[in-house]
Amino acid sequence: MFWITDTRKQQMLYISPAYETIWGRSCEGLYAAPQSWMDAIHEEDRERVRLAALEQGSGRYHEEYRIVRPDGALRWIRDRAFPVFDASGDVYRVVGVAEDTTERKAAEQRLQEQASLLNRARDAILVRDLEHHITYWNQGAERLYGWTAEEVAGRKISELLYRDTAAFTEGTAAVLKNGEWHGEIQQYNKKGGLLLVEARWTLVCDAAGRPQSILAINTDITEKKKLEQQFLRAQRLESIGTLAGGIAHDLNNVLAPILMSVELLRLTSQDERMKSILATIETSAQRGADMVRQILSFARGADGRRVPVDPRHILRDIQHLLRETFPKNIELRHDVAPNLCTITGDHTQIHQVLLNLCVNSRDSMPSGGTLTLSASNLAVDALMASMHPHAKPGPHVLIRVSDTGSGIPPEVMDKIFDPFFTTKEVGKGTGLGLSTVLAIVRSHGGFLEVESESSGSGGTTFSIYLPSQAPAVDGEAGGLHHALPQGNGELILVVDDESAVRTITRQTLEAFGYRAIVAADGTEALSLYTQHQAEVAAVITDLMMPVMDGTVTIQVMRRMNPEVKIIAGSGIATDGTAARLASLGVKQFLPKPYTAQKVLTALHELLGTA
Repeated sequence: MFWITDTRKQQMLYISPAYETIWGRSCEGLYAAPQSWMDAIHEEDRERVRLAALEQGSGRYHEEYRIVRPDGALRWIRDRAFPVFDASGDVYRVVGVAEDTTERKAAEQRLQEQASLLNRARDAILVRDLEHHITYWNQGAERLYGWTAEEVAGRKISELLYRDTAAFTEGTAAVLKNGEWHGEIQQYNKKGGLLLVEARWTLVCDAAGRPQSILAINTDITEKKKLEQQFLRAQRLESIGTLAGGIAHDLNNVLAPILMSVELLRLTSQDERMKSILATIETSAQRGADMVRQILSFARGADGRRVPVDPRHILRDIQHLLRETFPKNIELRHDVAPNLCTITGDHTQIHQVLLNLCVNSRDSMPSGGTLTLSASNLAVDALMASMHPHAKPGPHVLIRVSDTGSGIPPEVMDKIFDPFFTTKEVGKGTGLGLSTVLAIVRSHGGFLEVESESSGSGGTTFSIYLPSQAPAVDGEAGGLHHALPQGNGELILVVDDESAVRTITRQTLEAFGYRAIVAADGTEALSLYTQHQAEVAAVITDLMMPVMDGTVTIQVMRRMNPEVKIIAGSGIATDGTAARLASLGVKQFLPKPYTAQKVLTALHELLGTA
């Protein structure tokens, strides 16, 4: 619609017929009453438009508003005015153009709704042009990768998400050739973390069928793949155990006559050289027999006669044996609770477990060090049990074997319990020790943990949890809530690189009256602490984490706020841990895995003292 007004006479000079089509009112009526067009404006927009119209003396305005037609239909109007000047430079006419934008508004609304739906999707949805520049990035992509849409706009996706672009190039070529591609591909997030995503890429063409862009829907399957690997590893161990049992049976049949023949030959031979050869044969055969016993223990799940056993007696025997046989440059320490509960099990097999672990510790300290045996009673609650697939709530005896040796490299940590895997030189280990240890512990209804630091003098700690004969613990949630200290809505920041630990700790805190936020490493923790510093009442942080470890995180937080209250947790506690944490201002330390009682009590003491 086109219109002209005379600003001096305040009258309408011209109205195009489109006014009647859009407004549904007659042009004659508007000529007669120039201000009557305002009566059609929606009441929520009318005052704003009226004020803009009063300023028409300047000859220029631009408004967008709604009108209500006589038939009740709602229309959107985009109204613009331009001044016309006389010879003196004064405005004496105003020319205006009003257009119906209802359909465009409806289209924009549909686009907004569609964008909102895309942002609600859990998957990362993104669009890139054929030069790989990002043109769309939904909130799912922000959550998965860590970059906001503003940060990635116009950037090349090949440089943003990939270190090695070979797979990306191959997938892109398939999209351009076939119109789509589906597969698994490795990508990296903003923090440099490796992601495995299931990608579905589709070629988008314009109306003429020319390729225009590539739509990608990426699903994070990193955790899913980890679970699959754990499941496959469990299946592999089960298969190896079945196979090893059959092999061990046959080997026994081979070794038995060899050992018996050696004894007979020794009785009939007087030749010293022959006796030496027989001794070598006997030693080798006996070593093979020992391997068979380990294989059978692993394959059968370490079955044996189960009787009540006092762990203190086994620990006393082990300590005596170690003092007699281990090098003197290894200092032996022990810390055994005097009221240690009994367990039901096989004395010989438990002895074998501890001896295997102690021998491994000895081998990791060729230049000497400290070997510590400790034992205590522990009530495994639902929180701790949920962190371990083979754990059940109830009373346990916890036995720890700790050393200050070279530690276990991270790249082999997942393989140490595999049968026949060993890092020792040929002839110094079969790789059956730890697989046998794991089989024995599980056959006793227990579970096992290992924490290791392969740099410095952190060493390795094996923690063995065996069900004990103490009275059953009331595991009902209601009882726990009455027995354990409650929070009062305080916000706790939980920092741990293990997803299960973060989740369970947060759920426990929230169940007992706290609020909780979680971070996977020190960098994320500092970001969250910066945002919520005024609210955070305390921080619970692991000491051993990737990217930025707990010690550095604590130091930075203390610089940000010297009064910050921190609880540190770790599966390894050396002699200097307490002193080191005290120097950082940390008064509470929780050995991992901690129970709900321990973490809630520590928080209660920390916040109560504060």
